[in-house]
Amino acid sequence: MKIKTIKKSYEEVMALPRPKHQKPWKPTLLFRTVMRIASAPDLWATRFTYTRDKKSEPREPALILMNHSSFVDLKMASGMLYPKPYGIVCTTDAMVGKGLLMRLLGCIPTKKFVTDLNLIRDIKYMLKEKKTSVLMYPEAGYSFDGRATPLPSGFGDLLKMLDCPVLMITTEGAFARDPLYNGLQNRKVKVSARMETLLTREQVADMTTEELDLVVQRAFTFDNLALQYEKGIRITESFRADGLHRILYKCPACRAEGRMEGKGTHLTCHACGKSWYLNELGRLEATEGITEYPHIPDWYEWERAEVLKEIKEGTYRLDTPVTLGLMVDYKGLYMVGDGWLTHSAEGFRLTGCNGKLSYEQKPRQSYTLNADFYWYCIGDVIGIGNRDCLYYCFPKDLGDGVCPVAKTRLATEELYKLAMADRRVPRGGKN
Repeated sequence: MKIKTIKKSYEEVMALPRPKHQKPWKPTLLFRTVMRIASAPDLWATRFTYTRDKKSEPREPALILMNHSSFVDLKMASGMLYPKPYGIVCTTDAMVGKGLLMRLLGCIPTKKFVTDLNLIRDIKYMLKEKKTSVLMYPEAGYSFDGRATPLPSGFGDLLKMLDCPVLMITTEGAFARDPLYNGLQNRKVKVSARMETLLTREQVADMTTEELDLVVQRAFTFDNLALQYEKGIRITESFRADGLHRILYKCPACRAEGRMEGKGTHLTCHACGKSWYLNELGRLEATEGITEYPHIPDWYEWERAEVLKEIKEGTYRLDTPVTLGLMVDYKGLYMVGDGWLTHSAEGFRLTGCNGKLSYEQKPRQSYTLNADFYWYCIGDVIGIGNRDCLYYCFPKDLGDGVCPVAKTRLATEELYKLAMADRRVPRGGKN
């Protein structure tokens, strides 16, 4: 899938009128059917099956939460929920070039990882006035390593405000079929899902916000690669390790960064020469010597610890030239030229467009990062921004093999945790 791009100057883009907020539309049966038909080929290809207990499901509109592993998630939801109407919380980039169609399908646009009070109002409007359920992916971004990405804090407060039942759709096989790092290459894997009532309306009313937060957090505790290994699900494709260096960017043997390469069935460090074989069950095996981390998420967590160490030592820094795309409306991604992106303990700083652009984003502004691989077939991307403008930064290839996207996401998450912990520590005065 591609996105419409438009070349304009920075001044022209910033002068464009911002789209006025529109209330979401309840999808008609016609467009629900269109969505269901469009989803059929992928569902057939994955031999999709699902379970749900219709007898226990509430009759009133509900908030439907779903984990997010790949693009097939939306198609699975269509296969499970049709013909019932439901709205879909989506990111603004999904609206580009097809805003009318997406609204007819019931989409509710929001800026990813940007505080948006209109979103809460829109969801409540669909639930209460349009009497329509709403599908939401709380993780917002695809999983990098097959586990849940961080959820926003205060989810219990949202549930209290919505005052409705909560359903949960949990998928199995979607990540194994199309992990984000693998360059949009689909594997032959069976995909399934189950839907269950997570919370009744009465439970939402009776429980504290902290208890509701805990229920949602538990629902989003999973490990797709561990499940693949435990169930003996074999991925036989010869390209299964392609792009694995996008998340496993640091060598645990020599600690070099940006010298890893995932290709075919192997992950190789070009600094020290060590290589790991990715077997059919999703486990890594060193071709020589010890296997430091057979389980990919364990390697990823080690990288997180390494990033946190750099932050505490004051050595963490991203400093890279980027190609810049700006999004201010639904007409296109406006390509405005080149820029320079830095990230440190102070947060993000983006400059460019011959000195006309200067944007800063502090660590407290976002609990994670809008980061993606091969985004809309353009390239790996780091997305930052606010309600006025979203900045899509595509790091340039300097020929050194460095791919900073995963590390930058890890650093963003760790800097946010430190900033929020520091905020809670009382300063000065008497106890």
